[in-house]
Amino acid sequence: MGSSQGSTLSTNNVAEYVEGSSPHREVSFVDYLPIYAKELIAGGAAGGFAKTAVAPLERIKILLQTRTEGFHSLGVYQSLKKVMKQEGFLGFYKGNGASVIRIVPYAALHFMTYEQYRCWILNNYSALGTGPVVDLLAGSAAGGTAVICTYPLDLARTKLAYQVGNRGNLTSGVNNSLAQPSYHGIKDVFKCVYKEGGVRALYRGVGPTLIGILPYAGLKFYIYEELKRRVPEEHQKSVMLRLSCGALAGLFGQTFTYPLDVVRRQMQVQSLQASGQQGGPGYKGTMEGLTTIVRNQGWGQLFAGLSINYLKVVPSVAIGFTAYDLMKSWLRVPPRQTTSKAAS
Repeated sequence: MGSSQGSTLSTNNVAEYVEGSSPHREVSFVDYLPIYAKELIAGGAAGGFAKTAVAPLERIKILLQTRTEGFHSLGVYQSLKKVMKQEGFLGFYKGNGASVIRIVPYAALHFMTYEQYRCWILNNYSALGTGPVVDLLAGSAAGGTAVICTYPLDLARTKLAYQVGNRGNLTSGVNNSLAQPSYHGIKDVFKCVYKEGGVRALYRGVGPTLIGILPYAGLKFYIYEELKRRVPEEHQKSVMLRLSCGALAGLFGQTFTYPLDVVRRQMQVQSLQASGQQGGPGYKGTMEGLTTIVRNQGWGQLFAGLSINYLKVVPSVAIGFTAYDLMKSWLRVPPRQTTSKAAS
């Protein structure tokens, strides 16, 4: 594996990879970390930074997706104003703790398993070559693995973000007489959901999530790598180029799979919705969710919040790539080209 090979690099060699560094500089503890561990740390940190930066837009997107009372007819700007008025500035970050706790291991697992799956495919199915098809398959498998390992945290994030109320008086987005007790943190969500339906309840909505993440994660890697291959080699180290390729990959991937994300969100919060509310009855599966939403709420609901998702994806990708590069530099990770050669 490339990671194991990379981890055997001497500290002097690692120093030579770092731009502007001297092979005679002082050795620190990070030089003894294997390369894959450094990349896991860098990816997890970048994911946390990016999620926090776009948390207000993520909160509004969830409120629009789940047709929360008082928000489904509002636009992005008016929704931001309403949350600010009702809950204050901290309302924009409700559920962000669960989101960050989820994204850090998710980003780390996604990257690590992508590398593992990619090496496994190259070693066992050499007929596929080393092109973007390998990235498509490895990215899809890695996305599914990361989702299964971190899904309960995503469920908690959605339930916390779904709650809307006045400052100091939080309720879910339904009438108080019909609303279930509000949650007071990630631990409280886990406790209540587990009591409600056991482990199975913690994975409510995982079906459409997996169906959505498999093509999305695969397409993201496929498009990103394919776009980079079409750029002259002397420009491929450009941060702006990577940001542009990553943003385009994220935008295309999100557009193709967004309806499945809407179904997932509605399945996650359906226990908080009144049974008589439009779209309230529980969906037994992804296809039933899609057809019911189209029949009761219209085709447009399958893309509710997509515009704000576009606004969220571009800065999220930009911040994520920038933070990742800074963390890799601090951790003295060899450039990607060197690591890739080691992996192959």
